[in-house]
Amino acid sequence: MSKLISRDGTPIAFERRGEGAPLVLVGGAFSTGSSEAPLAALLAPHFSVVTYDRRGHGASGDTAPYAVAREVEDLAALVDEEAAPVSVYGISSGAALVLEAAASGVPMGRLAVYEPPFTVVDDGDRAAKAAYSVRLAALLSEGDREGAAELFMTLVGLSPQVLAQVRKAPEWPDLVAVAHTLAYDDAVMGDGTVPVERLGSVRPPVLVVDGGASPQAMREAAKTVARSVRRGRHRTLTGQVHDVAPQVLAPVLREFFAA
Repeated sequence: MSKLISRDGTPIAFERRGEGAPLVLVGGAFSTGSSEAPLAALLAPHFSVVTYDRRGHGASGDTAPYAVAREVEDLAALVDEEAAPVSVYGISSGAALVLEAAASGVPMGRLAVYEPPFTVVDDGDRAAKAAYSVRLAALLSEGDREGAAELFMTLVGLSPQVLAQVRKAPEWPDLVAVAHTLAYDDAVMGDGTVPVERLGSVRPPVLVVDGGASPQAMREAAKTVARSVRRGRHRTLTGQVHDVAPQVLAPVLREFFAA
C-alpha cells in the first residue's frame, strides 16, 4: 500500500486499482481498505479505484484527539492526490463521512452512498443514541475494546447467539483491534438524525442507495437524504440488506459514475 500525509500529519494508507476516471471508496465501521477490495475489483476495469484505511484502521496512523474534521481532511487529501473530477462512494458511516466532506466543500465529482445509518426519528430513538454514545465512551475509557465491539453489534441487531458465534470467529481479534474507532463512527453520525439543513449545501449529484430487505427506518433515512441534497436520486436494490452484495451494487455504481 501507498501512504500520504493528511493535514495534521497522520499517515493514511491507500491502494489504487485499475485505470480510468478516479473513484474513491470509503468504508464504514470496523472496515479497512481490504474490506472494499471485492467491490473495488469489480469496478477496476472501468475506473481507477482507490481504497484506503480510515485513520485508526489497518496501516493508517491515528492522531489524538479525534475530530470528524480530521477525517474530512483525510478524504480531501486522497481526492487531491487524484486527477479531478474524483467520484466518491461511501457505505454506512463512511457514507455519512462522504456527505459531511461534500458539505464541508471538499471538491468531489459525483457521489454515491449506501445506507448512511441515520435512524433517529423520535425522542425514544434520540435517548437510545445518546445512551449508546455514553456507554461506548465509558467502555473505551476503561480500555474494554471487546465490550465496545459487543455494544456496537448489539446496537445493530445481532442476537446473543449470533454474537457468541462472532466472538469465536477468526476475525474477532481484528474487530477488537479497531473497536476504539467506533467512537469515530459515532461522532460522524452526530445525534443520529438526518442532517437535513447541512445536506442542503451538498452540490454534486448524489445517488442514495438502500436495500429492499433493510430495516424500514434505514430505508426512510436514505430517501430523506436523497430529498435533502440539491441533486439527489434514490434507488432501492431488491432483496439487499446493509451488508450489500458487491456484485449487485457494482453495476449500479458503474452506470451512475460513468454517466
